[in-house]
Amino acid sequence: MGFFVIATYRPKPGKAEQLLQVVRDHLPILRVQKLVTDRPAYAMRASDGTILEVFEWKSKEAGDQAHSNPEVLKLWKRFDECCTYGRLAELPEINEMFPHFEPIELPA
Repeated sequence: MGFFVIATYRPKPGKAEQLLQVVRDHLPILRVQKLVTDRPAYAMRASDGTILEVFEWKSKEAGDQAHSNPEVLKLWKRFDECCTYGRLAELPEINEMFPHFEPIELPA
């Protein structure tokens, strides 16, 4: 059984557009590597510019395998070049009863 992940990516100064492209490339690469399910991913932007991405690993093992997959490691290097990783608790919206985020279109 799969499990969902909510990742938060805070763009480095001047890197917001680069980060957006990496997020759009993320799921297709994970799919080619057979690490995620066929469910669609969702991406959204918080008011501070942080991008949230929700996707589903095929299994815990698939998530673990990503850490040694050369294609995924190349992708994660791209993330490292344009963002830092955050926690949901750091988002301005986290204390709202029903947080709202700006939708981001991802490839199908």
